Amino acid sequence: MSFEAWTVFALFWVVFVTTPGPNAVNCIQNGMTLGFRRAFVGVLGILTQATCFLVLSALGVTALIAASPTAFFVAKLVGAGFLIWNGIRTWMRARQPARLDPKPSSHIYLHALAVATINPKSVAGYLAAFSAFVQPDVPIWDQMLIIVPTALTITTLSYSGFTLLGALMGRSALVAVFNVWVRRVLALCFIVYGLLLGFSATPTKG
Repeated sequence: MSFEAWTVFALFWVVFVTTPGPNAVNCIQNGMTLGFRRAFVGVLGILTQATCFLVLSALGVTALIAASPTAFFVAKLVGAGFLIWNGIRTWMRARQPARLDPKPSSHIYLHALAVATINPKSVAGYLAAFSAFVQPDVPIWDQMLIIVPTALTITTLSYSGFTLLGALMGRSALVAVFNVWVRRVLALCFIVYGLLLGFSATPTKG
């Protein structure tokens, strides 16, 4: 991969992971209710998903999933239901005092991993990255030595930033009415993302 191609890929990935979506909403919510240190476990869950998707993309598995209407439809409905359920639960808990959540780190990690995995823009983003930037005449794993560290570094910085933003918001609005509305906006985001995922078009074979 040339320096010019790497620069374009890096810029693409910055846009990909900084555009607000379910991962960003989850990071902000975790930061608000858990504090930055405990919420960072959620970032590790996102990085796990990113690593798996990068490897699967290199192997062509995500392209195979996207080409299977049945598999995509089932995954889409499960993901949509998960996001909507999470949004409704967040809305119902919006008036509860924001405090450090006692749930274990494993729950934070697995929840973030689940949100990242069913993120409606994940498959599209990874497929776009590999179809646009991977050179067919260069061994794929030689390119992965550049793509993976670049993608994971940018992903870490992005979602750490969202988590820090949530932690700062949680401190400044811990007992304020504003905090309730922020949490309700986050809840609505989850519901909207779930509805968009549920009603998104199912890919068909060409």
